[in-house]
Amino acid sequence: MRWIYWSGWLLFGAAFRSLFGMRVKGAEHLITEGGVLVASNHQSYLDPPLIGNLYQDEMVYLARKSLFKGFFRWLYGQWNAIPVDQEKPDMASLKTIIRKLKEGHRVLLFPEGSRTLDGALGEAAPGIGLVAVKSGVPIQPVRISGAREALPRGSARIRFARITVTVGPPIFLTPEERAAKSKDEYDRIAKRIMAAIAALD
Repeated sequence: MRWIYWSGWLLFGAAFRSLFGMRVKGAEHLITEGGVLVASNHQSYLDPPLIGNLYQDEMVYLARKSLFKGFFRWLYGQWNAIPVDQEKPDMASLKTIIRKLKEGHRVLLFPEGSRTLDGALGEAAPGIGLVAVKSGVPIQPVRISGAREALPRGSARIRFARITVTVGPPIFLTPEERAAKSKDEYDRIAKRIMAAIAALD
């Protein structure tokens, strides 16, 4: 039932372009083949479909485990969402993400973990560094602007704001980074990824 995914893709894409005048900068940097770890800042609930609309094929997302109830359990499954417990991240979820990347899927992660309150970029958790090392795939940094103004955290009301998504050159880990095994090393890689996102305008 992949039509469920693509119906959402078309619906969100049309809304982003008509309501928010969505602009994409740096599209030439997009990696369109093989496994890719897409790393983006997190401004709004709009962010996952915003990033998904950059690509012409399917993407894998993460979603709060608490959302997987009733009808939404089925719907999020159709949208390629992996349930994650934000309070107590578990190795099973990380292993699923890494397996998806190794299988050649594109997976979206937000290094900050949660949506920004004031628009400022937060610190990256070391988990994304671990995923980058264990999966061995290139990292695609992306920066979203305007989504917080369109749908801020804590609000259920859509506002009309110009949204821009900027794609940066891919990041490839060095041989030393690929050999990382400690939390401190994963943290340094996470900081490198977050710095690449911060450098985009």
